[in-house]
Order: sequence, then C-alpha cells, then structure tokens
Amino acid sequence: MERDEVVEPEEVVEPEVVVRSIRRRRSLPLPPETPPPVAARTWLIYAALAAGVAGLMFDGYLSDRPSKAPLPSHSEATEVRSVISESAESLQVVVGWDLSLSDSAGAPDSVRVRVIPEQGDTVVLSQPANQMADTVYLAAPEAGETAKGLSCVAARHGEESLEEVCTPWLYVRPAVTAMSAAGAGQIVIQPRGLQVDPDIGGRCAEWQRTHPPDSLWIEVNRTAVPECTGPNWKPTVAQFCAFAVLPDGRRIKTANSINNPYCELLFAEWIRERYS
Repeated sequence: MERDEVVEPEEVVEPEVVVRSIRRRRSLPLPPETPPPVAARTWLIYAALAAGVAGLMFDGYLSDRPSKAPLPSHSEATEVRSVISESAESLQVVVGWDLSLSDSAGAPDSVRVRVIPEQGDTVVLSQPANQMADTVYLAAPEAGETAKGLSCVAARHGEESLEEVCTPWLYVRPAVTAMSAAGAGQIVIQPRGLQVDPDIGGRCAEWQRTHPPDSLWIEVNRTAVPECTGPNWKPTVAQFCAFAVLPDGRRIKTANSINNPYCELLFAEWIRERYS
C-alpha cells in the first residue's frame, strides 16, 4: 500500500526592503562677527549728551512744571454788558458781567455795580461775588430823545483800590410812536424804543462807506455785521417800522415797511400782541 505524500505549502518569502540612508553634510555655523571697536569720537558724543541732560536737570528745565502760566492772584470784572428795555414808565437796565480766573484765594469779597446815566443820578449797588447780573431802573427818555450812559462793574478785594470796567450804552425812542393819519386811522411806530450801541471809533460808518450797496443787517435784520455791532452785542444802527391801525381796528403795514424782513417779523409780533 502506497503512502500518501504530504505536500507542505511553500513558505512565502517577502521581498527584502533595502532602506538607503542619505547622508547630508552638516554645515558649521559661521563665527559671529566681531563688533568694530568703539571710536573715541563716539564716546565723546555720549559724554557730551549726558553732561547736557544732567545740566538741564540741575537747572530745573526738565522738572515737572505746569504747562500753563500761573493764574493771577485776584479775580477782576470783565465782559460788562447791558440789556435795556422799557418797563412801564421806566427804563430797565440789566447789567451782566463775568469774572476773570484766579487762584482759589483770589475770589472777590463782593462786586460793586454802578449805572451812570448822562442825565440823572448815578445808581450804585453791591452784590455777592457769586452773582453775575443786576437790574437798575432809570427814567425813560421822552419821544425823539436818546438815553446814554455807562455800566461799570468792579470786584472788591478788601481795602484794595477797585479796578472798574465800564461799557457805554444807548437807548433810542422815535420822535413819534403814534399819530393820526387821514384815511388810515392811526400810524404806529414799532418798536417804541430800541437799544443800540455807540459806534466806537466810527467802525460802522467806515464799513458803510466802503460797502455802499451792501446791507449791514444779517439774520433777518436782527443782527448787524461785526463792524456795526457794539460792546453790548447790539447793532449801532436803529431800525423802526411804521404800521397803521384802520378805523375798523385792522392793522396793516405802511409802504415803508413792506418787503422789509425786519418789519415783516416785527409786524407779526405786533399782531400777536393784539390777541394775547
């Protein structure tokens, strides 16, 4: 009986993997560059700069000092101005002012206010240092007349002499505020009075001479150009408008007030007064 032959499976031989290494030549770092020797001239420059900074420090130029000049030791009156209007049969003069800056100990003890009319007695008032306005009543001018005067303010510091600041003012009333007119009933001039500023140095007259075709009025004729505006921020030229009251009570504008922006606005205010 023949023996069966056992056939063993063939062993699988994996191919040999050959890993090749690549050698790289390592480059050596370059030696650091040697700094050039410091020249004697450089040391001299450094020494001169150090000496200059030290000198400034010793003289105080590099010390911590305020960027602004020190405040004055006393506060004084400044920006004195007046606002004038008619109140009943009197002239109401409201005087306002500011106080200049000073250190904490320089505040005034009080403020003296003087209103000096060209005709009449001077009115003198005293107010606390924290008050910036005061009111004085004077006699109102007659129709066609002008009231003139000065408003003066001084800060009082103990027994020291007063440094007074004065601003001039004017108040103009038209010659006629109301008159009868044939067929028109009554002619009324508005406003009844108007504060103006004096033309100091003739600045407004010079402006009008050099600008003959231009109007000095701006902002609907209520504010004048700077050359025609005075120290109280009022125009140096007065404008009055004529209106009419008809026999039936209606109010109309006259010929000289038509197409005038200032008179148009004033007429609207005058109409509202009738119904208020």
